[in-house]
Amino acid sequence: MVDSPCVKICELDQDGVCAGCGRTRAEIAGWTSMSEAQKAKVVELAEQRRSARRRQARASK
Repeated sequence: MVDSPCVKICELDQDGVCAGCGRTRAEIAGWTSMSEAQKAKVVELAEQRRSARRRQARASK
């Protein structure tokens, strides 16, 4: 079972991506109807988004 990546920091940025978990609005809304494979892919993509955001934040300093 793929657990939700939600960390209870639900704040969407200007691109519609959650600052907490890295999922898009559509991914959040569709989570409960996704297959396990789809959820695993969303978790992977969300982690990539969070990593990119961290790199961008470090580069801005």
